[in-house]
Amino acid sequence: MKTKSVKKVSQSKTRPYDVAMAGHICFDIIPAFFDSGSRAIEEIIAPGKLVQVGGAALSTGGPVSNTGIGLKTFGMKVVFMAKVGDDDIGSLVIRRLKKHGHAEGVKIAAGEATSYTIALAPPGIDRIFLHHPGTNNSFTSADIDYLLVKKCRHFHMGYPPLMRALYSNGGSELVECFRKAKKAGATTSLDMALPDPASEAGKTDWRSILEKLLPYVDIFLPSIEEAFAMLEPKNFWARRKKVGGAEIINSIAPEEYSRFARAFIEMGCKMTSLKSGHRGFYFRTGSSERFSEMGAAQPKNPELWGDRELWATAYHVPKIASATGSGDSSIAGFLAAFLRGYSLERCLRLANVSGYLNLHALDALSGLKPWKDVEEILDAGNLEPIDPKINSAGWKFDEENKIFTGPCR
Repeated sequence: MKTKSVKKVSQSKTRPYDVAMAGHICFDIIPAFFDSGSRAIEEIIAPGKLVQVGGAALSTGGPVSNTGIGLKTFGMKVVFMAKVGDDDIGSLVIRRLKKHGHAEGVKIAAGEATSYTIALAPPGIDRIFLHHPGTNNSFTSADIDYLLVKKCRHFHMGYPPLMRALYSNGGSELVECFRKAKKAGATTSLDMALPDPASEAGKTDWRSILEKLLPYVDIFLPSIEEAFAMLEPKNFWARRKKVGGAEIINSIAPEEYSRFARAFIEMGCKMTSLKSGHRGFYFRTGSSERFSEMGAAQPKNPELWGDRELWATAYHVPKIASATGSGDSSIAGFLAAFLRGYSLERCLRLANVSGYLNLHALDALSGLKPWKDVEEILDAGNLEPIDPKINSAGWKFDEENKIFTGPCR
């Protein structure tokens, strides 16, 4: 059933907040590139060349900021949980977070440096990030305030592959974060990141970590590239080399999406996405019998959520300013709808509208709008869907809900 108006969020005296937003935080510097027509990075950036750029967008970055502030923009009450250093960048991060939510969960580490990123996003070219991990590398389960988590309906963490202490030692600290969040009674979700294959994170056995972790994760929200790389790293990097960078998304068949998602469900999560950029938002759920384990924000109508396989189309943006944080924004849109009790179909479509809005601005947040506007944009029916090219048996288009339904193999 379609929802035409914004639902009020249900809070209680024991859980007055909607989301505890934990994980990776940094400060982003994003210079504006002019569209020279070049579509190869070496045509723009080369040794000894002066590249003229426009003004720079300065903002907090990473999922604590991008997804967390996105959720606040969409009407959620958010508590931030991250770690910064006692430096100027750390002070900037805390000051900006305080404008958008409760930052008492942000820890300050004496003598450590705050993480920062320089994002290079020339038009028509996949993004390049120059990243200093800083205090993200020392973040552990001890840096999460679980008394605050008990006051939240939902716990979301982002980018553990960029946080060394979480994935080291077989991911024991990461598992502990989610074990304690579940013990606090919150529904949980997890977003990932694709690390450099030559890095320590890139060489980590993520399948082994996920087997221990996903029983404590209700909603697993990786991208299709991240899922492929974590489950079949040799095949992923061989495929990426063969097809060339960002085009790998177009080379992944629906059967592979189903295989990866089924593996995650079998490992223990209740639901999983495979975010797919211009191909949209793939989503799969397990049996509704397990939804009672999801905690404070479990679906109100579990029978409508169980054993589903859906694919929601992305929307065409005539001129993309930057794709920085588009995945984070889509997750914010999905969770904002999920926490309002919307149908799965509407949650996925609103996730894609949120990602669509993000693409209109240079930074990760300026393009987002209040939730009422997000819903009105979807319901106006004026967005141009991008064909996800689902050339596989068993998939069909649900005209009423404007979404593809799969065979749930």
